[in-house]
Amino acid sequence: MIYILTGDIRTGKTSALLDWTKDRNDVDGLLCPDDENGKRYFLKIKSQEKLELEVESQSEMVITIGPFHFLKSVFKEANKFLIALSLKTKSQYLIIDELGKLELKNKGLHDAAEKLVLDYVFNGNRHLILVVRTSLLEEIVNYYQIEAYTLLVKEDLKTIV
Repeated sequence: MIYILTGDIRTGKTSALLDWTKDRNDVDGLLCPDDENGKRYFLKIKSQEKLELEVESQSEMVITIGPFHFLKSVFKEANKFLIALSLKTKSQYLIIDELGKLELKNKGLHDAAEKLVLDYVFNGNRHLILVVRTSLLEEIVNYYQIEAYTLLVKEDLKTIV
């Protein structure tokens, strides 16, 4: 089953997921919070390993979207991690935070999203939670041809057991 957690930009979707995953052992995947300097990084949920994602400078080693510069190598590692995790994990929930403008251009976490959406859409025992900002919801759903999903807002996380 696929859940889509949606909300406007900077409204606490990732923070709500951080809180929801804190005391659970049936969740894995990637969250994308900000560090103490306001820079985004990937957090592997179970291991709590951090992967530096956002950098200051532009180069051929980064993907630039608006004012943000993200390391291509970290996206490559993140995609590989998510795909491998889906094959071997016993976790009931797998989180991808987040699908947005990069994924609509076949960049960012697109490779993992493309594979995992197909794997989870009709899986009743394992669940995929995708984080998508409200303004891109319809575009993401259409782009990945997600026909069956449950829409969530952050307050709904309390109802998922």
